[in-house]
Amino acid sequence: MKVDKGICESIKKNVDIIKKYYGCEEDIEITYFTIRGENELPCVSIYFKDLVDKKAINNISLKITNAKNEISKNKVKVKGETIKEFIVGFSWRKEGNSFDDLYSELLLGNCVFLAEGDNKFYSIYTSRIERRSIEEPATQTVVRGPREGFSEDIGKNILLIKKRINNNSLRMISLKVGKVYKTKVAIMYIDGIAKNDIVNEVKKRIAKIKVDAIHDSSYIEELTKDDPYSVFPTFLSLEKSDSVSSALLQGKLAILVDGTPFVLTVPAVFFDFLQSSEDYYHHYIVASMMRLIRFITFYFVLLVPSTYVAITTYHQEILPTALLINIAAQREDVPFPVLFETFLMEFTFEILREAGIRIPRAIGPAISVVGGVVIGQVAVEAGIMSAAVVIVVSFTAISSFSIPNYEMSSSLRAVRFAFLILAGALGLYGLFMGIIILWLHLCKIKSVTVPYVTPLTPLIPQENRDGFIRFPLWKIKNKSVGIGKPKSMKKR
Repeated sequence: MKVDKGICESIKKNVDIIKKYYGCEEDIEITYFTIRGENELPCVSIYFKDLVDKKAINNISLKITNAKNEISKNKVKVKGETIKEFIVGFSWRKEGNSFDDLYSELLLGNCVFLAEGDNKFYSIYTSRIERRSIEEPATQTVVRGPREGFSEDIGKNILLIKKRINNNSLRMISLKVGKVYKTKVAIMYIDGIAKNDIVNEVKKRIAKIKVDAIHDSSYIEELTKDDPYSVFPTFLSLEKSDSVSSALLQGKLAILVDGTPFVLTVPAVFFDFLQSSEDYYHHYIVASMMRLIRFITFYFVLLVPSTYVAITTYHQEILPTALLINIAAQREDVPFPVLFETFLMEFTFEILREAGIRIPRAIGPAISVVGGVVIGQVAVEAGIMSAAVVIVVSFTAISSFSIPNYEMSSSLRAVRFAFLILAGALGLYGLFMGIIILWLHLCKIKSVTVPYVTPLTPLIPQENRDGFIRFPLWKIKNKSVGIGKPKSMKKR
């Protein structure tokens, strides 16, 4: 329950409010003590028992005891702010005058002090909440390149970015989002490269968020995207500090949320979701070849099943005679139409994919792969499905793994079912109609005011040097994707 009233000068009233609204005797440790000098100053320390480091609490108690003895011996006059002198030697401290801030400090595992006659609280860093150390991320694996991944600690993530961009042009805006629990959110950008209009727009959108709490950066994406009904992602989520640093140097913004290792970069255009940080660590010819393969597999994932359904249902004359006879022979004993058969196989693979994620990692991949092979083989032998459908769906499933961004891959899987329906109803006509509608939709949506298919529409020729293929680095060193104009930056 929210307490609007600020901290008062009576520690008894403050403690009563904390007990009533924020916890119970079993959760909170409350210790009263008195500082005696020329006069007496009643004080109290408060912390959550299970969140603090007991060793730090003992050190604080020892220091307070020594300070009390010194003050009592010298008969020093004490007042509310005297408590600050006790905590100067500790690693971190903060003061405030609201119960919401006080409770936030308690939840972080810090020890809070209150003094009679003072309407402020003072806190010391005593947390023993363990954070995951820096390690290689699971979703952005690379063969060559840096492997530093973000963790759930926003402070560590900010330091990783600052380490890579050691420049006084790097800016950070700190916000707190949430009505029940105020989550720390940081917006980072490089002054002189990022556009001020985009910085202000992102800040305004995040400040308008009205939810109880932000548990992951995906909340920010869903609540601030330009087209909330579009299935395509317009924020790029990254787990590696080098990828985020590269995005900042292109004029983009990084949005960090406490409690998640995924950092959002925005604006994010269509090309960003088919590129990998590893593209810049290999020779540009090799990187261009791999990037072209990703764009080709993008169409494979989207169109191969629906093209098979359209041709085998309405346009058999397109197929060579030998292949047509072979497919017809396989389907002779299959009781289902091609559309239902393909839908059933696609749905089966989606179940196996989801099961592979939920099953423990030690056996998950084996179960999903072996399950797909066994189910496909048994279905063909039982005459439920044809071998051609199993091949088409398996090839599509494998192709989807070449898409480097999981959100884009998931979006394509969802759109693929819509294309199947169009192909089953109208054949190739419906398929081409779906392609036109899809590209019109991609041209319509934006990522924080930036067109999604930049630099194709609007056409920016110099930016296409890092699109379908990657030009040598000396040709794209000032890439900005139409978002900001790179300028020289002063080094610290």
